[in-house]
Amino acid sequence: MTETKPDRYQPADIESKWQTRWREENLFRTGNDASKPKFYYLDMFPYPSGDLHVGHVRNYSIGDAVARYRVMQGYAVLHPMGFDAFGLPAENAAIKTGARPDEWTFARMDAMRQQFDRLGISFDWSREVRTCTPDYYKWTQWLFLQFYKRGLVERRTANVNWCPDCQTVLANEQVKDGECERCGTVVEQKALTQWFFKTTAYAQRLLDDLDELEWPERVKTMQRYWIGRSEGVSFRFPLKNDPSKSIEVFTTRVDTVFGVTYMVLAPDHELVADLVRGTEFETPAEEFKNHVALQKDEQRDHDADIPKEGIFTGAFCTNPMTGEDVPIWLGNYVVSDYGSGAVMAVPAHDQRDWEFAKAHNLPIKVVVVPADRTDANDELVAESAVVEYGILINSGDFSGRSSAEAKTQIGEYMEAKGIGQRTVNFRLRDWCLSRQRFWGCPIPVIYCEDGSIEAVPEDQLPVTLPSDVQFTGSGNPLLTSESFLNTTDSKGRPARRETDTMDTFVDSSWYFLRYCSPDAEDVPFRQDDVKRWMNVDQYVGGIEHATMHLIYARFFNKVLFDMGLAPTSEPFARLFTQGMVTMHSETEGKVLKMSKSKGNVVPLDHAVARFGADATRMATLYLGPAELDAEWASGKDENGNDKADTVFIGPYRFLEKVWRLALARPFMANWREEIKDGDIALRRKTHQTILKVGADIERFSLNTAIAGLMEFSNTLQDGLKTLPEGPNAAYSEAIESLLLLLAPFAPHLSDELLSQLGFNQSAYQMSWPLGDQELAKEDEVVLPVQINGKVRARVTMAADSNEEAIKEAVMAHSEVQAQLGGKEPKRFIVVPGRLVNIVA
Repeated sequence: MTETKPDRYQPADIESKWQTRWREENLFRTGNDASKPKFYYLDMFPYPSGDLHVGHVRNYSIGDAVARYRVMQGYAVLHPMGFDAFGLPAENAAIKTGARPDEWTFARMDAMRQQFDRLGISFDWSREVRTCTPDYYKWTQWLFLQFYKRGLVERRTANVNWCPDCQTVLANEQVKDGECERCGTVVEQKALTQWFFKTTAYAQRLLDDLDELEWPERVKTMQRYWIGRSEGVSFRFPLKNDPSKSIEVFTTRVDTVFGVTYMVLAPDHELVADLVRGTEFETPAEEFKNHVALQKDEQRDHDADIPKEGIFTGAFCTNPMTGEDVPIWLGNYVVSDYGSGAVMAVPAHDQRDWEFAKAHNLPIKVVVVPADRTDANDELVAESAVVEYGILINSGDFSGRSSAEAKTQIGEYMEAKGIGQRTVNFRLRDWCLSRQRFWGCPIPVIYCEDGSIEAVPEDQLPVTLPSDVQFTGSGNPLLTSESFLNTTDSKGRPARRETDTMDTFVDSSWYFLRYCSPDAEDVPFRQDDVKRWMNVDQYVGGIEHATMHLIYARFFNKVLFDMGLAPTSEPFARLFTQGMVTMHSETEGKVLKMSKSKGNVVPLDHAVARFGADATRMATLYLGPAELDAEWASGKDENGNDKADTVFIGPYRFLEKVWRLALARPFMANWREEIKDGDIALRRKTHQTILKVGADIERFSLNTAIAGLMEFSNTLQDGLKTLPEGPNAAYSEAIESLLLLLAPFAPHLSDELLSQLGFNQSAYQMSWPLGDQELAKEDEVVLPVQINGKVRARVTMAADSNEEAIKEAVMAHSEVQAQLGGKEPKRFIVVPGRLVNIVA
């Protein structure tokens, strides 16, 4: 390729050229060379809701840098992309504008695909997955039926957030300040029959297998808490006025059972209606239930700091160990679908119970005291509950025993007397997958006239979404389609289809398997393909998905593994959670995650148009450590310019410098033959940089990798002042290495300059430079000398000096002698290659 060499760096000219060439050559299409080791790199796929901004750029530039690096290392890399394309925004657009959800969604997918290409992201678009197309959701339905056959799908009544105006169920995130996000109507609680995946059947395996994963410990901790395994005792408190009915509780602290002073039920517990019906407490209980419904279950269950609200029901139950009457309250810190939805309240020994008791003036009875204290006066629990194990008091025949002994003995007693049984409980709940939506995967079941339920036969899949629907904003649009509703059962009798569609988390729970065989027609994915690529070697996405998507995907994969369809029990070997890009929001008046709705974004198209794709990519990666949130500059500078644009200036000028450096000397294509006598200092810096950048990419420290490249460019610029004119082997080695090391971050510039230097391949097709450890070693090192924690001197030593030689040189230094005053140090510590620490 013969190119005219422009005098300066012009990204607008070169980037579109190289994107076209890459596309025409299918450069990023996944290779089938089985001799290469595989590397499956996966970004969490996006919802096509709108245009990309620089916050998105950071996410996908991280992945592109790592994927390109692995390709250059010689791996066969699978780096796919698609769209999590079902969801409520498309339906809202249909209500607001009349646009069909599919047309709206496909238009946004097309726009986002073009933006990804404009960034030069190396996605293999031949493997694109779109969850809203029948060729994908046919297999989502097929998987639902396989789970159904295995007893992992259940239909039962559950309480939901209900908007009476829209006539639809809302997820917690669609409820804002107790109101429907769409229309502003106050949200109610309503019991509806829902479909559930029985994730609890896999709770123990989901917990145990976390140990084998190379995931951030923070994520594993979050999942362990969310799964929440507890060993304890389940038993019942009979109702005082009707002992045939009882309240079941589970506790891990059965040693405190003698300290129960009240019972707390979730406001929507199944017994509440019976307890308050026809009494003065009926209306307050209903009002309290609706009030608490506006508080997220996650907050009520996990947040110990929320105010403890509650009301008395007027009813009592009986403590089976003491025979005492126990008042029954409703409380906002108990949720119906965790455990039994009831808590035996022991305020002396549980902090949340203590706070509730203090707020509502309820009795507090101490039954466990520290081992060195046998009294139980009010001072012991005056400021907070005593939650530590200790010695039992006020506990009948179990008084005087340690908590550990009493837990075992009381559990045994309850089992012997038929009061309760020791058991294991999990915080994890079954997954409600029903959504009263149109734009989702239809649930493949029908309801027969005789009340029975039938699964849609597999040869009739997919059950497709109809076109004759009306989007009024009230109710499920599927209810307006007679062609969809009306069908026949297996005996030819009239039947009706299920109008609930699946939670979009179902779509994203197996997409990583479909990427392996996106063209499969008779199966969801081919076995040879998933055996080749699974499991995912590196998964990257936000920490916000730690306890929903990542648990659901692990659950799905484990079921498929048990069915013999997935080759590994865990889908994602390694996980990296990138930080968010934040910016001051004029709408909210504070720093928030970049969001178009908050008015605090730097649009991708604006950034690329002004500074180019490469500078845009590098600016987002250079913000700081990839795992941490990074704040983008906002506002105006003293000249009235947008501060947001200043973030791009440094990376842009660096790329301009690389342009000049690469063309500053004639390039020696045969430098390897001439390198023997090359400038050793320059060669050392070249190989140090090769080793540093590779190591930094391996650990996702992309900002320091870029910093290393910038430092290297400064060395080259300084070296030009002393290098002779004309071709130079060491300089040619340095420039070739610089361009290859730069390729994962600025691929357009790298390929353009390589082409101008005479290479006929993209960096993507070339090998990552090999760093020579011996060449990279410094001959000398400068060691700071600390005396009592302060640097007092520096000594220059041969890099391979032993500790004895270092000590001799340090002790001979005049400043060290002056500080020590002729005395021998108490301690002399050498940190090899880094520093000397003297304790005087």
